[in-house]
Amino acid sequence: MSGHSKWSQIKHQKGITDKKRGQIFSKLLNAVTIAAKTDPNPQFNPRLRSAIEKARENNVPQDNIERAVKKVSEGAENIEELILEAYGPGGIAILIESITDNKNRSISEIKKVLGDNGAKWAESGSVRWAFETPAAGQGEWTAKFPQEISEEDKVSLAKLIDALEVRDDIQKITTN
Repeated sequence: MSGHSKWSQIKHQKGITDKKRGQIFSKLLNAVTIAAKTDPNPQFNPRLRSAIEKARENNVPQDNIERAVKKVSEGAENIEELILEAYGPGGIAILIESITDNKNRSISEIKKVLGDNGAKWAESGSVRWAFETPAAGQGEWTAKFPQEISEEDKVSLAKLIDALEVRDDIQKITTN
């Protein structure tokens, strides 16, 4: 009968779901904090309003959302938004949107993940030309020149994206 504890199974499953939920909350609250930098009033800041709506859709508690907005007004945390560029398997252009409190640490960790998965770091501006720029913080990056890649490269790219999305500071990954 050993190894058949119902509580043990529940505890294990709950731990996994709580970890995933915590990562989602962290990403959404970082987006709220960055959006609140320009104007902490959601009535006058459409980017903040949409970030708050997205957080509410994912059941983030209202107290946490309010705390994320207050962080900016108190100036307690030095959070910045980064757009990093890389070339993935098959020469695919990759834009990585990140929100971090330590730019140097995040860049070095992302470079390591890229190197471990067969991708190459690109200098600023060397990949952005392949994407349409979103208008004033609204919308998403879109590829100007979509590329077809082999099945092997698709598998490698999916593995790279999974490795990057595990990180809390990565908000969005766009490829062409």
